[in-house]
Amino acid sequence: MAQIPHTLDIRIVRSARRKKTVSAKLLNWYTLEVRAPADIPEEELERIVRDLEQRTLERIKRHRHFASDEDLDRRAQRLNKELFNGVLRWRSIRFVSNQRARFGSCSPGRGTIRLSNRLLGVPDFVLDYVIVHELAHLLEPNHSKAFWDLVSRYELTERARGYLMALGLEEDTLNGG
Repeated sequence: MAQIPHTLDIRIVRSARRKKTVSAKLLNWYTLEVRAPADIPEEELERIVRDLEQRTLERIKRHRHFASDEDLDRRAQRLNKELFNGVLRWRSIRFVSNQRARFGSCSPGRGTIRLSNRLLGVPDFVLDYVIVHELAHLLEPNHSKAFWDLVSRYELTERARGYLMALGLEEDTLNGG
């Protein structure tokens, strides 16, 4: 089973304009941006950050579905049947932790598809889009018009791309995802 993150990357932004409150925002599934007054004592901020991180991780666990590698394969099989007439073949599809610059990769010659674990917890329609994106690479190894024509068979492509843009991840597709 793919793992829910146990810790988050923390980005602290101190501001002289902020006087009393500390706020936090999850920028993507692994980065928690904490905004704090410039003069807050370090020990107090550390305690607040630990609390915010734990509360955020609990919220992620409660509100998101986390797919296993077996779930990925079942999803890929279903999408292959629905969108590619069942003609695609691959050896494996799984989550990996070493993809920080892109959210997925496909090696058509080896038949392997890897999805970044940064995608753990995204809504199902987004995960399906990423799977379709990588499946399309089995037929078209680049991001040509023919490739995007294949990807656009998935009816929620634009919505999913918008979701990934909001997370700051969609730019990865432009760089060879």
